[in-house]
Amino acid sequence: MTVLLAGCGDLGTEAGLRFAAAGHRVVGWRRSPEKLPAVIEGFAADLTRGELPPVPADATAVVVAVAADSPTEEAYRAAYVDGLARVLDAVRASGAPVRRVLFVSSTAVYGDAGGGWVDETTAPNPGGFSGRIILEAEQLLADRLRGTGIAPVVLRLGGIYGPGRTRLIDMVRGGKATLPAGSKLTNRIHRDDAAAAIVHLCTMEADPAPLYLGVDNEPAEMADVLTFLAAELGLPAPQPEDRDDAGRTGSDRPTPARSSGEPSRGGNKKVSNALLRGTGLEFTYPSYREGYRAVLAGVGVRHP
Repeated sequence: MTVLLAGCGDLGTEAGLRFAAAGHRVVGWRRSPEKLPAVIEGFAADLTRGELPPVPADATAVVVAVAADSPTEEAYRAAYVDGLARVLDAVRASGAPVRRVLFVSSTAVYGDAGGGWVDETTAPNPGGFSGRIILEAEQLLADRLRGTGIAPVVLRLGGIYGPGRTRLIDMVRGGKATLPAGSKLTNRIHRDDAAAAIVHLCTMEADPAPLYLGVDNEPAEMADVLTFLAAELGLPAPQPEDRDDAGRTGSDRPTPARSSGEPSRGGNKKVSNALLRGTGLEFTYPSYREGYRAVLAGVGVRHP
């Protein structure tokens, strides 16, 4: 099996290493292919402009894992909508025997659910431009692949944390973390489990569903996560925040700058991973506790 990774940042590279370890040929597109491990055949590509490299003639799976260059509406549209469209055009024009295209999306498409549960049947209700644009990209994927025989698969990930992603740890260690004044639910997934989910959905024998939610087993109150990290670091628990400051502590995913006009992407919701787990995927880090302990122990590296 040959896999094309359109976008090879930290997550895409980790997925590529796992594909390669399973015996698959892996081709990666990114702006700086020289940074990729040797087992990933790297090609220089800017998904938003210029000519794209040839799609491997024997590619059977394509993973699109992009990120915006900046927290602006223009950057999100260029990466998620324009970049995806160009990849899909290249795939269809190539004639390669692609069977699945997996698009890495975000649970930001749900916005706020008032603390309730959301799953694959919940109607999206994005609260900001990032969620709206990513949802537009999901629809583009379905529209472009309809009737082609290529299965579109959307994986909506929660806040990614893992090696080198230490924002919350740094906040606690630096004494800058405060406990939210009210309920602030967070949904996250360790980078390694997100990569494992990508590989699993691209290689499973059964036909995948068109949509999965990629989060760990335990939605968690931000206050619980911060208190846990303080205890692991041997530090006092963070102080409660002032009511006037409520809402300023976000999820593991960085909050876009206020100047962008984008609200916090997390929203107050509990995201279910039941459908993903039902495919047989087992999580190495089923909750933030196992995952953050591994991060604090220095397990793994963040890929450049």
